[in-house]
Amino acid sequence: MPEKPVKIFPWGNSRRIHAFSSYCIKTFGSRLQKLSIDAGFTCPNRDGTKGSGGCTFCVNNAFNPSYCKPEKSITQQINEGIEFHKNRYRRATKYIAYFQPFSNTYKDLGGLKKIYEEALTHPLISGISIGTRPDCVDDKKLDYLQQLGSKYFVAVEYGVESCNNKTLEIVNRGHTFETAAETIHKTAKRKIFTAAHFIFGFPGETTQDILNQAQVISQLPLNSIKIHQLQILKNTEMARLYKKNPSAFHLFKLDEYIELVIDFLERLNPNIMVERLSGEVPPHFLETSSWGLIRNDQVLQGIEKRMEERETWQGRLFIK
Repeated sequence: MPEKPVKIFPWGNSRRIHAFSSYCIKTFGSRLQKLSIDAGFTCPNRDGTKGSGGCTFCVNNAFNPSYCKPEKSITQQINEGIEFHKNRYRRATKYIAYFQPFSNTYKDLGGLKKIYEEALTHPLISGISIGTRPDCVDDKKLDYLQQLGSKYFVAVEYGVESCNNKTLEIVNRGHTFETAAETIHKTAKRKIFTAAHFIFGFPGETTQDILNQAQVISQLPLNSIKIHQLQILKNTEMARLYKKNPSAFHLFKLDEYIELVIDFLERLNPNIMVERLSGEVPPHFLETSSWGLIRNDQVLQGIEKRMEERETWQGRLFIK
């Protein structure tokens, strides 16, 4: 019996997801590993500028590796991060400095230049990725990042979280979706690699609400997106609300989440790359969990296996 021909998708390979990792190999010649760096930032919804307490779901320490401490210099965190990842990801030979915790543009431009440029002088760093909020950039900062991007790989990752303004208000985000969309357009206009982060499973959002966001997101000039399931972390306002009224939350079972993500990807613009489709934190941070100790790579394998079974791919149902 003849073998079934391999289908090649518009992004140039047989993976059913337009994966950021494939882009890295094509662009840089090898796999890139992101090194998390804590440069001591905060957020305007924490320091009283726009609010206090931060987002109701947020515990940044849950995502920080052990070497990632703001009292260490940028260079020291990079060196320790490389050693950390050499043991875990032996294939990585090039690295991106990932300014991850809190809002990493929430400082004066002079301070940002010092931080970013220290990272970029490291011989093993191929570029920087900056996690921030859409209300923490301005034209001067974007102009600087545009200039920096002419010499190095520079990505800005905006925490958008939801396209639903009611949800953003409930989780104390402190900005609207319209603010995020406007900032994304300004960033992409400058040819800066533009990414966005979203969370699936906020209380009050239905499965259809989540799927409807695919069309909205698809119209944004994004290079890549990250998605993960809502995780209820201890000692957060979200955890307090969950303990008070657990019936208000729908925490996806793993199989259910896999089907949801595939349904979403089918509707997503195939030109948008995918960086992440689930999240994981150390179990001791979790208030509740139905997934056990499954790792992100296992979730991704499950998604791609199920996509093959369903004979589907990212963008199959996308409507321009």
